[in-house]
Amino acid sequence: MTEKYTVKRVPKIVVIGGGSGQPVVLNGLKKYDSDLTAIITVADDGGSSGTLRDYLKMVPPGDIRNVIATLSNLPASLIDIFQYRFKPEDDMLAHHSLGNLIIAAMAEKEHDIFDGIQLLTKIMQVQGHVYPVANEPLVLHAAFSDGTKLAGEAEITAAHKAIDHIWVTSQETSAAHTVQSPSQVVNAILEADIVVLGPGSLFTSVLPNLMVPNVAEALRATRAKVVYIANIMTQKGETDNFTDADHVEAINKHVGERIVDAVIMNTGTVPEDYIDWQRWNEISYQVHSDPEAVQALGAEPVLGDLLALRDDGAFHDGDAVAQLIMQLVKKQ
Repeated sequence: MTEKYTVKRVPKIVVIGGGSGQPVVLNGLKKYDSDLTAIITVADDGGSSGTLRDYLKMVPPGDIRNVIATLSNLPASLIDIFQYRFKPEDDMLAHHSLGNLIIAAMAEKEHDIFDGIQLLTKIMQVQGHVYPVANEPLVLHAAFSDGTKLAGEAEITAAHKAIDHIWVTSQETSAAHTVQSPSQVVNAILEADIVVLGPGSLFTSVLPNLMVPNVAEALRATRAKVVYIANIMTQKGETDNFTDADHVEAINKHVGERIVDAVIMNTGTVPEDYIDWQRWNEISYQVHSDPEAVQALGAEPVLGDLLALRDDGAFHDGDAVAQLIMQLVKKQ
C-alpha cells in the first residue's frame, strides 16, 4: 500500500456514500476548516428519484439533493423550499421533491448531469464539492448467499436476504466495464488527505460507489487515510449478525485489497426499545464492536460514543463523528 503523508495545510476530506448517513457526517464536517468533497451513489431506483431516473434517463437526484441542502450556506427558509415535497394529492407532482425537479432542470439546461450539479452548487452556495460517482444512472446487482441474484436497489433491499457480493452496470449498455467516474471524482480521491466511507447501508449506499472500476483503482492508489464509519445498527437480511469487522472485510473484499486504514466505532449502547419490529417494521440489532478483529485487518480502531437517538431510530451523532475524523486528520 502506498505510503501515507503528513498534512500541513487545509485538509482535503472526501466523503463517499449515499442515503441518510452521508449528510449527517457532512453536516458535522462543514463546521471545520477543510476542503470537503462528497461523492454520491447513483444506483437508487425508488421513489421520486426512481421515477425521474426512468422518465428522464438521468442519475437519481435524491441523495445528491440532500447533500446539496446539507452543505448549502443559503438561509434555512430557502433550503426548506428546495427540500419541499409535493403532497400525495398533487397529481403528477405527487411525492416529488422540488429539489429533485430543479436538479433535473439543471441537467437538461446544461445537457450534462455533472455540469448541471456543479452550476447548482454555486447557486446554492454549497461549501465544498458535490460529485455524483458516475455521469449516468447505474444498475445495482446482488448475488445472495443462497445463490440467487437480483438487479435494482429497491428489489435488492426488499429481498431482506444475506448478500454475498454486489456489482454495478451501466443502465444504457448493461455492461460493468463501461462504467467510469468523472475525472474530478478520481482526482479528489487521489489528492485527499482523508477518504471517509459511510455511514450507511453497506451494500446499497457505500459499496456501489466502490464498484465503479476507476474509483476502486483510485482507492487502492491514494495516499489518503481511508476511514470507514461503522454502522450502528445491522440491516435486516443484508447484514444480520455482522460485526464492524465484518463490514470492513466486505469492503476490502469488494475492492480487492485492504484499503481501510481506520474504523470509527460506536461505544454507546442502543436501548432495547429501539430493537423492536413493531416499532420499526423490521428487526435490527446493534452492530457488535470488535476492535481486536478490526486491528487484525490492519485498521486502527477509533472509539467513541457516537449515538444519537431520535423518534425514528438510532443514528450517528454527526458532530461526534466529525470530531473523531478531525483528530485523525491531525495525526496525519
